Parts: sequence; structure tokens; C-alpha cells
Amino acid sequence: MKNSSNPRNPFLTIDLIIEYKKGIILIKRKNPPEGWALPGGFVDYGETLESAALREAKEETDLNVKLLRQFHSYSDPERDPRHHTVTIVFIAKAKGNARAGDDARKIGIFTKDILPDQIAFDHRDIINDYFTGRY
Repeated sequence: MKNSSNPRNPFLTIDLIIEYKKGIILIKRKNPPEGWALPGGFVDYGETLESAALREAKEETDLNVKLLRQFHSYSDPERDPRHHTVTIVFIAKAKGNARAGDDARKIGIFTKDILPDQIAFDHRDIINDYFTGRY
């Protein structure tokens, strides 16, 4: 049993699988951990998951997205090397011109058969689950 005098909880995050131009968007991260990642980030206090997803999509890709559905949640305590996070993943669609912003150095459009080598966090697992229809 953990020490209850100093309770610690995982951080809540969202990630987005944005369907865009016959692929999905990944961002090349500016900050550690390095690599490509799904757009996403931390849910602010007082913010809904859906609002956080729309905000993060706009901040990192400059796109207004339409959320299609929640995909799945991922909670492995080792999924983020910085701290324990739980993420709720959304599937979204977008039109317009994607542009890197906020924590994104670069934006790429990838398909099931063409993915970058270095993918941050557990995002390769999430992407594989999406492309294989696991959830």
C-alpha cells in the first residue's frame, strides 16, 4: 500500500489521431522526449476532455478539427518518461492547412505503411491500435 499522507495522482492528457489528407498527422516535438508524436497535451483544470482536444489540435497544428469519437485510454505508468500520465485518445478529422505551432517543430502526414522511426511515448502502440482496428 502506498503512503496516503502524500497522495499523488497521474496527470490527465489527451492525444488526437487527426485524419488528414489520406493519412494521420504527427508532430515532430520541440522538447524532450524527442521524436514524432500525436498532437496532444495536458488537460487544464476546469476544462473538458473535448475542449482540451480542440485546443491542443489548434495550438499544435493550427487546424480546427471535428472530433469523431473517443478512441481508447492508455494508462501504463511508463508511457511518458517524465511522469505518470493517463491519456484519452480522440479520433478527429481536419481540413485546411496544417502548420506547426506551440510544442511542434514540424508536421508530417503519415500512413500505416510509412511511419517515422522515432516515435515518442507509447504513440506507436496507439497508432498501431488505430490502424489495426483494435478498439
